[in-house]
Amino acid sequence: MKNRIKEFRARFDLTQEALALKVGVRRETIVFLEKNKYNPSLKLAYDIAKQFEMKIEEVFIFEAE
Repeated sequence: MKNRIKEFRARFDLTQEALALKVGVRRETIVFLEKNKYNPSLKLAYDIAKQFEMKIEEVFIFEAE
């Protein structure tokens, strides 16, 4: 799964730390998400998408394997 978190963070002028605080995770979690090293829970994906005022599908790209 890929994502557009870094792109949307820039658009909303949010640091990794600021986004992490808003969604209740550590900054390292955001780092791993942006590097596609971690797949979020459905709740975390929803919370992140909500911060960007987007649908989950607009932030996270699910790829069939």
